Amino acid sequence: MANRRIQSYTAPAERTVRASVSFPEDQYAELERIALDQRVSLAWVVREAVQSYLVTRWPLLEGGAAKTETSKGK
Repeated sequence: MANRRIQSYTAPAERTVRASVSFPEDQYAELERIALDQRVSLAWVVREAVQSYLVTRWPLLEGGAAKTETSKGK
């Protein structure tokens, strides 16, 4: 399936790309537990984890493409 750009529901001016990712069962279960504990979606947990990785790996992106979401559920 080809990736396609879609309009974001939380920020109409922001564009997003849909991705399909597979996880080992134990990692997926942990992501579900974190999402439940934080009262957010599993997708939000994954986006935050990727954001954290990008800022740690490439700190210069922090002010630009890797801008951190400041509130839960975005």
